[in-house]
Amino acid sequence: MIDDMSTTPDRETLRALADEGNEKALDRLADLADERGDVEELSELLDEGAMHAGQLLTRRAVAARDLMELQRIADAGYERAAAELDRLLTRPGDLDDR
Repeated sequence: MIDDMSTTPDRETLRALADEGNEKALDRLADLADERGDVEELSELLDEGAMHAGQLLTRRAVAARDLMELQRIADAGYERAAAELDRLLTRPGDLDDR
């Protein structure tokens, strides 16, 4: 058993674990990519099925109001991006017509 839980495995170890299907390792890779601001790696992780990467990318796209990126994230399978895209595309008066 590891006593020091603050130790972060190196990226290569996390990648190997993720390649073996470990979702927590995939999530940790996404966190590390987000900390570095590596949007390209986050996108690759999302393409691999990492929904946590989708969450992080969605947060960034909403902050930047990047509608095209939200569509891409939604198309990659992260449903919350579609909801955020819809929210940003809805004009304030549109809600009254429903």
